[in-house]
Amino acid sequence: MSYTNSSVGSGSRTTGRTFEFGRTYVVRPKGKHQATVVWMHGLGDNGSSWSQLLESLPLPNIKWICPTAPTRPVAILGGFPCAAWFDVGELSENGPDDLEGLDASAAHIANLLSTEPSDVKLGIGGFSMGAATALYSATCFAHGKYGNGNPYPVNLRAIVGLSGWLPGASNVRNRIEGSHEAARRAASLPILLGHGLCDEVVPHIHGEKSFHALSLAGFRNLVFKPYDGVGHYTVPKEMDEVCNWLNTRLGL
Repeated sequence: MSYTNSSVGSGSRTTGRTFEFGRTYVVRPKGKHQATVVWMHGLGDNGSSWSQLLESLPLPNIKWICPTAPTRPVAILGGFPCAAWFDVGELSENGPDDLEGLDASAAHIANLLSTEPSDVKLGIGGFSMGAATALYSATCFAHGKYGNGNPYPVNLRAIVGLSGWLPGASNVRNRIEGSHEAARRAASLPILLGHGLCDEVVPHIHGEKSFHALSLAGFRNLVFKPYDGVGHYTVPKEMDEVCNWLNTRLGL
Protein backbone atom coordinates (compact mmCIF):
# COMPACT_ATOMS: atom_id res chain seq x y z
CA MET A 1 0.00 0.00 0.00
CA SER A 2 1.24 3.50 -0.76
CA TYR A 3 -0.15 6.98 -0.55
CA THR A 4 0.15 10.36 -2.18
CA ASN A 5 0.05 13.72 -0.43
CA SER A 6 -3.10 15.82 -0.31
CA SER A 7 -3.83 17.64 -3.51
CA VAL A 8 -6.47 19.55 -5.38
CA GLY A 9 -6.88 17.86 -8.74
CA SER A 10 -8.15 19.60 -11.83
CA GLY A 11 -11.91 19.48 -11.63
CA SER A 12 -11.83 19.88 -7.86
CA ARG A 13 -12.16 23.59 -8.33
CA THR A 14 -15.62 24.93 -9.11
CA THR A 15 -16.80 28.47 -9.60
CA GLY A 16 -17.59 29.06 -5.94
CA ARG A 17 -15.27 26.97 -3.79
CA THR A 18 -11.97 25.11 -3.89
CA PHE A 19 -11.85 21.74 -2.15
CA GLU A 20 -8.68 20.40 -0.55
CA PHE A 21 -8.78 16.61 -0.73
CA GLY A 22 -6.83 14.56 1.80
CA ARG A 23 -4.36 11.73 1.43
CA THR A 24 -4.94 9.07 -1.22
CA TYR A 25 -4.04 5.46 -0.43
CA VAL A 26 -3.29 3.00 -3.24
CA VAL A 27 -3.45 -0.80 -3.02
CA ARG A 28 -1.52 -2.23 -5.94
CA PRO A 29 -2.69 -5.44 -7.63
CA LYS A 30 -0.92 -8.63 -6.59
CA GLY A 31 -1.56 -10.18 -10.01
CA LYS A 32 -2.12 -8.81 -13.51
CA HIS A 33 -3.59 -5.30 -13.43
CA GLN A 34 -6.98 -5.71 -15.14
CA ALA A 35 -9.16 -3.20 -13.30
CA THR A 36 -8.91 -0.08 -11.14
CA VAL A 37 -11.60 0.80 -8.61
CA VAL A 38 -11.77 4.04 -6.64
CA TRP A 39 -13.35 3.36 -3.24
CA MET A 40 -14.80 6.18 -1.12
CA HIS A 41 -15.14 6.13 2.66
CA GLY A 42 -18.06 7.30 4.78
CA LEU A 43 -18.59 10.56 6.68
CA GLY A 44 -15.71 11.41 9.04
CA ASP A 45 -13.51 8.51 7.90
CA ASN A 46 -10.45 8.45 5.62
CA GLY A 47 -9.01 6.34 2.82
CA SER A 48 -6.65 4.39 5.07
CA SER A 49 -9.18 2.19 6.89
CA TRP A 50 -10.85 1.02 3.69
CA SER A 51 -7.52 0.43 1.92
CA GLN A 52 -6.59 -2.08 4.63
CA LEU A 53 -9.85 -4.00 4.20
CA LEU A 54 -9.69 -3.93 0.40
CA GLU A 55 -6.08 -5.15 0.43
CA SER A 56 -7.27 -8.31 2.22
CA LEU A 57 -9.89 -9.22 -0.42
CA PRO A 58 -9.21 -12.09 -2.86
CA LEU A 59 -9.18 -9.76 -5.88
CA PRO A 60 -5.54 -9.88 -7.06
CA ASN A 61 -6.19 -8.18 -10.41
CA ILE A 62 -7.74 -4.99 -9.03
CA LYS A 63 -5.86 -1.83 -8.13
CA TRP A 64 -7.71 0.05 -5.40
CA ILE A 65 -7.48 3.83 -5.03
CA CYS A 66 -8.79 5.11 -1.69
CA PRO A 67 -8.92 8.92 -1.52
CA THR A 68 -9.77 11.00 1.52
CA ALA A 69 -12.58 13.56 1.36
CA PRO A 70 -12.05 17.26 2.09
CA THR A 71 -12.73 18.49 5.63
CA ARG A 72 -15.74 20.80 5.55
CA PRO A 73 -18.62 21.92 7.78
CA VAL A 74 -21.49 19.41 7.56
CA ALA A 75 -25.06 20.58 8.20
CA ILE A 76 -26.32 17.22 9.49
CA LEU A 77 -23.66 17.50 12.24
CA GLY A 78 -24.71 21.05 13.13
CA GLY A 79 -21.96 22.58 11.03
CA PHE A 80 -19.16 20.58 12.69
CA PRO A 81 -16.27 20.17 10.23
CA CYS A 82 -15.23 16.65 9.24
CA ALA A 83 -14.17 14.65 6.18
CA ALA A 84 -17.15 14.68 3.81
CA TRP A 85 -17.56 14.26 0.06
CA PHE A 86 -20.32 16.89 0.08
CA ASP A 87 -22.49 18.79 2.55
CA VAL A 88 -25.70 17.09 3.63
CA GLY A 89 -28.50 18.30 5.87
CA GLU A 90 -31.05 15.51 5.50
CA LEU A 91 -31.38 12.21 3.69
CA SER A 92 -34.18 12.81 1.24
CA GLU A 93 -34.59 12.30 -2.48
CA ASN A 94 -36.28 15.69 -2.55
CA GLY A 95 -33.91 17.42 -0.12
CA PRO A 96 -31.53 20.17 -1.18
CA ASP A 97 -28.31 18.66 -2.50
CA ASP A 98 -24.85 20.21 -2.40
CA LEU A 99 -24.37 19.86 -6.16
CA GLU A 100 -21.17 21.91 -6.10
CA GLY A 101 -19.63 19.58 -3.54
CA LEU A 102 -20.93 16.48 -5.35
CA ASP A 103 -19.52 17.68 -8.67
CA ALA A 104 -16.14 18.49 -7.10
CA SER A 105 -15.87 15.03 -5.51
CA ALA A 106 -17.11 13.22 -8.63
CA ALA A 107 -14.56 15.14 -10.70
CA HIS A 108 -11.75 14.32 -8.25
CA ILE A 109 -12.63 10.60 -8.51
CA ALA A 110 -12.82 10.74 -12.32
CA ASN A 111 -9.44 12.50 -12.42
CA LEU A 112 -7.89 9.70 -10.36
CA LEU A 113 -9.22 7.18 -12.91
CA SER A 114 -8.35 9.22 -16.01
CA THR A 115 -4.62 8.40 -15.82
CA GLU A 116 -5.11 4.62 -15.69
CA PRO A 117 -3.98 2.50 -18.69
CA SER A 118 -6.48 2.33 -21.54
CA ASP A 119 -6.86 -1.47 -21.35
CA VAL A 120 -7.82 -1.38 -17.66
CA LYS A 121 -11.50 -1.49 -16.68
CA LEU A 122 -12.65 1.30 -14.37
CA GLY A 123 -15.05 1.23 -11.46
CA ILE A 124 -16.19 3.28 -8.47
CA GLY A 125 -17.43 2.08 -5.10
CA GLY A 126 -18.08 3.40 -1.65
CA PHE A 127 -19.70 3.09 1.75
CA SER A 128 -22.43 5.39 3.12
CA MET A 129 -21.64 8.94 1.90
CA GLY A 130 -18.99 7.36 -0.32
CA ALA A 131 -21.69 5.14 -1.82
CA ALA A 132 -23.84 8.24 -2.40
CA THR A 133 -20.95 9.85 -4.30
CA ALA A 134 -20.39 6.65 -6.31
CA LEU A 135 -24.07 6.58 -7.32
CA TYR A 136 -23.97 10.27 -8.21
CA SER A 137 -20.91 9.51 -10.37
CA ALA A 138 -22.92 6.76 -12.10
CA THR A 139 -25.61 9.28 -13.06
CA CYS A 140 -22.95 11.72 -14.32
CA PHE A 141 -21.39 8.97 -16.45
CA ALA A 142 -24.78 8.04 -17.92
CA HIS A 143 -25.72 11.66 -18.54
CA GLY A 144 -22.27 12.36 -20.02
CA LYS A 145 -21.77 15.43 -17.85
CA TYR A 146 -21.62 16.65 -14.28
CA GLY A 147 -24.45 18.61 -12.72
CA ASN A 148 -22.62 21.84 -13.70
CA GLY A 149 -22.61 20.81 -17.37
CA ASN A 150 -18.91 19.94 -17.70
CA PRO A 151 -18.30 16.70 -19.64
CA TYR A 152 -17.74 13.49 -17.67
CA PRO A 153 -14.38 12.12 -18.87
CA VAL A 154 -14.12 8.39 -18.07
CA ASN A 155 -15.83 5.16 -19.13
CA LEU A 156 -17.18 3.34 -16.08
CA ARG A 157 -17.70 -0.43 -16.04
CA ALA A 158 -18.96 -1.09 -12.50
CA ILE A 159 -20.45 0.75 -9.51
CA VAL A 160 -20.75 -0.55 -5.93
CA GLY A 161 -22.75 1.31 -3.27
CA LEU A 162 -22.96 -0.09 0.28
CA SER A 163 -25.27 1.42 2.93
CA GLY A 164 -25.79 4.57 0.90
CA TRP A 165 -28.35 6.63 -0.98
CA LEU A 166 -28.76 8.40 -4.32
CA PRO A 167 -28.38 12.20 -4.11
CA GLY A 168 -30.78 14.07 -6.37
CA ALA A 169 -32.82 10.91 -6.91
CA SER A 170 -35.93 12.82 -7.96
CA ASN A 171 -34.06 14.44 -10.89
CA VAL A 172 -32.19 11.43 -12.28
CA ARG A 173 -34.92 10.22 -14.62
CA ASN A 174 -35.22 13.63 -16.28
CA ARG A 175 -31.45 13.80 -16.78
CA ILE A 176 -31.32 10.41 -18.53
CA GLU A 177 -34.55 10.29 -20.55
CA GLY A 178 -33.71 13.19 -22.83
CA SER A 179 -30.85 11.39 -24.60
CA HIS A 180 -30.55 8.05 -26.41
CA GLU A 181 -26.85 7.92 -25.57
CA ALA A 182 -27.54 8.57 -21.89
CA ALA A 183 -30.20 5.86 -21.87
CA ARG A 184 -27.79 3.42 -23.54
CA ARG A 185 -25.02 4.14 -20.99
CA ALA A 186 -27.47 3.84 -18.08
CA ALA A 187 -28.81 0.50 -19.33
CA SER A 188 -25.32 -0.97 -19.74
CA LEU A 189 -23.70 0.10 -16.45
CA PRO A 190 -23.67 -2.67 -13.79
CA ILE A 191 -24.54 -1.39 -10.28
CA LEU A 192 -24.48 -3.39 -7.04
CA LEU A 193 -26.28 -2.00 -3.99
CA GLY A 194 -26.01 -3.54 -0.53
CA HIS A 195 -27.79 -2.41 2.64
CA GLY A 196 -28.28 -3.69 6.18
CA LEU A 197 -31.92 -4.05 7.21
CA CYS A 198 -31.09 -2.75 10.71
CA ASP A 199 -29.17 0.35 9.54
CA GLU A 200 -30.09 3.25 11.87
CA VAL A 201 -27.70 5.78 10.28
CA VAL A 202 -28.83 5.49 6.66
CA PRO A 203 -32.08 3.54 6.99
CA HIS A 204 -32.60 0.65 4.59
CA ILE A 205 -35.54 2.45 2.93
CA HIS A 206 -33.06 4.92 1.38
CA GLY A 207 -31.25 2.05 -0.31
CA GLU A 208 -34.56 0.71 -1.63
CA LYS A 209 -35.65 4.15 -2.87
CA SER A 210 -32.29 4.59 -4.62
CA PHE A 211 -32.70 1.23 -6.34
CA HIS A 212 -36.17 2.17 -7.59
CA ALA A 213 -35.08 5.67 -8.72
CA LEU A 214 -32.18 4.20 -10.72
CA SER A 215 -34.44 1.54 -12.21
CA LEU A 216 -37.05 4.11 -13.26
CA ALA A 217 -34.29 6.22 -14.84
CA GLY A 218 -33.28 3.32 -17.10
CA PHE A 219 -30.46 1.65 -15.18
CA ARG A 220 -31.23 -1.96 -16.09
CA ASN A 221 -28.17 -3.80 -14.77
CA LEU A 222 -29.04 -3.36 -11.08
CA VAL A 223 -28.66 -5.70 -8.11
CA PHE A 224 -29.96 -4.83 -4.63
CA LYS A 225 -28.86 -7.02 -1.71
CA PRO A 226 -30.51 -6.58 1.72
CA TYR A 227 -28.75 -8.03 4.78
CA ASP A 228 -30.76 -9.27 7.75
CA GLY A 229 -29.60 -8.15 11.18
CA VAL A 230 -26.90 -5.84 9.77
CA GLY A 231 -26.56 -2.20 10.82
CA HIS A 232 -24.44 0.60 9.34
CA TYR A 233 -21.38 -1.50 8.62
CA THR A 234 -20.21 -4.25 6.29
CA VAL A 235 -20.03 -7.96 7.08
CA PRO A 236 -17.91 -10.73 5.49
CA LYS A 237 -20.91 -12.12 3.58
CA GLU A 238 -21.50 -8.74 1.93
CA MET A 239 -17.83 -8.32 1.00
CA ASP A 240 -17.77 -11.89 -0.40
CA GLU A 241 -20.70 -10.97 -2.64
CA VAL A 242 -18.95 -7.74 -3.69
CA CYS A 243 -15.91 -9.82 -4.69
CA ASN A 244 -17.96 -12.33 -6.67
CA TRP A 245 -19.95 -9.57 -8.38
CA LEU A 246 -16.81 -7.60 -9.36
CA ASN A 247 -15.12 -10.75 -10.66
CA THR A 248 -18.11 -11.43 -12.90
CA ARG A 249 -18.89 -7.88 -14.04
CA LEU A 250 -15.26 -6.93 -14.72
CA GLY A 251 -14.37 -10.31 -16.27
CA LEU A 252 -11.50 -10.94 -13.87
